[in-house]
Amino acid sequence: MAAAFGSTSAPRAARCATRLRNVSLRLNVALIAVVLITIGFLPVAVVLAGAPVVFQPAYAPGPADNPLKGFVPYAGQGREFPHSLEFGYLSLAAVMTGPTNFNWAPLERLLDGIAARGCQSVFRFYLEYPRKPSGVPEYLVAAGVKLRAWTNTNTQPLSPALDHTPDYEDPRLRTALVNFISALGARYDGDPRIGFITAGLLGTWGEWHCYPHSEWFASKTVQAEVMDAYTAAFHKTPVLLRYPAGDDDFKHTPNGRRHFGYHDDSFAWATLDTGRKQDDWFYLTALRKAGPAALERWRTAPIGGEIRPELWPCLWKATGCPAGQNFAQCVRETHATWLMDSSTSRPLTTDERDRASAAAQSLGYELQVIQASAVLAGRQLQVSVTITNRGVAPFYAGWPVRVLAVGSAGGEAIVELPFRLNTLLPGAAANTQVGTLDLAKHSSGAVTLLLGIPNPLQGGRPLRFANVDQDRDRPGWLTLGRIAIP
Repeated sequence: MAAAFGSTSAPRAARCATRLRNVSLRLNVALIAVVLITIGFLPVAVVLAGAPVVFQPAYAPGPADNPLKGFVPYAGQGREFPHSLEFGYLSLAAVMTGPTNFNWAPLERLLDGIAARGCQSVFRFYLEYPRKPSGVPEYLVAAGVKLRAWTNTNTQPLSPALDHTPDYEDPRLRTALVNFISALGARYDGDPRIGFITAGLLGTWGEWHCYPHSEWFASKTVQAEVMDAYTAAFHKTPVLLRYPAGDDDFKHTPNGRRHFGYHDDSFAWATLDTGRKQDDWFYLTALRKAGPAALERWRTAPIGGEIRPELWPCLWKATGCPAGQNFAQCVRETHATWLMDSSTSRPLTTDERDRASAAAQSLGYELQVIQASAVLAGRQLQVSVTITNRGVAPFYAGWPVRVLAVGSAGGEAIVELPFRLNTLLPGAAANTQVGTLDLAKHSSGAVTLLLGIPNPLQGGRPLRFANVDQDRDRPGWLTLGRIAIP
């Protein structure tokens, strides 16, 4: 049986260990006792003959810039506020030069620039964007694809601006969209620089609407072609749609049973269900109408979005915003993982920053190790780790979970635990997995046990646990405890 953790003087601990060894010799049975010696601030458990040593790491909130979650500034902005994702728009015309010809340099610059800051990317391609030139590839314009030039008044809080809406039904444009998505997936699906892709391409800002000229938006047939192309091209990198749509949706092709995530780009403004007919486009209202599969989509696919621009100036003030919806409730009900946000790119007071940081932390997953144990059998150390998710959503990526043993002389042993983090849902029972470390090359002495989830992006932020001893002994790793191997 393991002794309780606490401070024990070295001489007293040594005498206890000697008595235990003597008892073991007299009885000729395996020792099942553990004696603790305090080294620094962490106790060291002396493991003999297979007795389990249990560690119970204390809780501490996870950081606001944990990977693949939190607030998302535009690329290169918001550097004073912690974040792990950055967003960028790209014109299709900037990369597509012919029916099957592509210049990926603009996308490469975006991805590399964001990765150089240790972040992953969220991006969207567009065909029309008020105030910007048309995003329709030049070869299509030259071939006669029609563009409607008009003044878009749906640009609040900015002033109306010139927009160019293409003829989405033109078969040449439709073929180009399918070819582009196929090429994009072939080159970038699973790229560690990318966190999420929003489907884009259709509608103003790639947001799948042409309001107030809804009659110009892509037909359901064209929408289905785009969704089919993304489904065929992307199997690793999550792709998110702007609007949930059920079978009876009059504007959008049904997508409730497709495996896309969603992004609510009017977050905390038009998110919660109000019950009013005029608000039937609000995110949660549309989500419920899309059906049970869409309502539960957050369990298997990420939910993102953008905090509505009207809320940026006031959201983190003590008084909050006079308009809009309750931010915390929106997070809970949508299970949102990330949100585009420019409110944290402006100067914040200390109190505003604290509120914003807490809000960013509330998004997505929060993984806490609640218990770990180690059992020695010969020179094999069996390690068991129990993790719970205190957040509102899973961690959707399939990153490995590893236990690292670091000896006092510098030797290391590592094992990957068979966790499937994307199935670790909030509120579900804690998940326990076991791995075995080979300590054959370790000499006797102290061994520090660490737990880590490395980011596949070189230089990217590792996933950090919601535990006090995260980063204690090695950046990016949670210290589980220390043991002494005889």
